[in-house]
Amino acid sequence: MSLLITDECINCDVCEPECPNDAIFMGEEIYEIHSHLCTECVGHFDTPQCVEVCPVECIPKDPNNKESQEQLLQKYNHLMAANEA
Repeated sequence: MSLLITDECINCDVCEPECPNDAIFMGEEIYEIHSHLCTECVGHFDTPQCVEVCPVECIPKDPNNKESQEQLLQKYNHLMAANEA
């Protein structure tokens, strides 16, 4: 399951540079997460780094993008292979 940023986001800019997959970007009003790039930091870290640094706790799991740990690892492996190409 990927993560999502809720409208409680205060645009503090701390989450975007922490994402190892460059999944976080500035949307029209708040930061957003590309679900196809978000692995919840599986393959990189034990916990999602954006969640760790968020001061307002506005980054829950996205109920519309449910993925197992195995699926997240497969996504990570696919992203890493694409980066090597």
